[in-house]
Amino acid sequence: MSANKKKLAFTYNAPVTLTFALLAFIALILANFTSGQSTSLVFSVYRSKIGVLWFVRLFGHVLGHSSLAHYTGNMTLFLLLGPVLEEKYGSKNLVEMISIVAVISGLVNIIFFPHVVLLGASGIVFMMIILVSATDMRRGEIPITMILVIVIYLGTEIWNMVTVKDNISQLTHIIGGICGAVFGYLYRAKGSRE
Repeated sequence: MSANKKKLAFTYNAPVTLTFALLAFIALILANFTSGQSTSLVFSVYRSKIGVLWFVRLFGHVLGHSSLAHYTGNMTLFLLLGPVLEEKYGSKNLVEMISIVAVISGLVNIIFFPHVVLLGASGIVFMMIILVSATDMRRGEIPITMILVIVIYLGTEIWNMVTVKDNISQLTHIIGGICGAVFGYLYRAKGSRE
């Protein structure tokens, strides 16, 4: 064996992205072992008395998924976009963005949809879709790709919210997309000042 040959090694290249995906998978496994009770207790958000678990659910609902198909649908895009965003904005900033989207979407659900249980990472995925399209935004320039992504993704969600009756929270997707656009602008401005 040649001394010049490099060994291949696995790297935990995007700690926030990989840890989030792992925690969501653990939440899915727990749901199967507890017949969904862990999801109801910790990994979904709904109107209830304010207490410790209320705050846990406010953040934890983004880790809960109703099925393996729901999980894989969200995590495919999450794992694709997360490392790019973590590299661009940093792990700490990505945690902040995920937390903000979780809290806003959770509070909107609690306030405006008192009888609806919300769970899943789709709001965060939509935030990431818009945010990744804004990564090359420069002072005084708005990328046409970002406009097209906003029109296609958010336009479709608004249309579906009005015309389709299903168990998908299009409002959560819209909130995530709006947050992604705001984060793209704010973090670009923050980066240009530093």
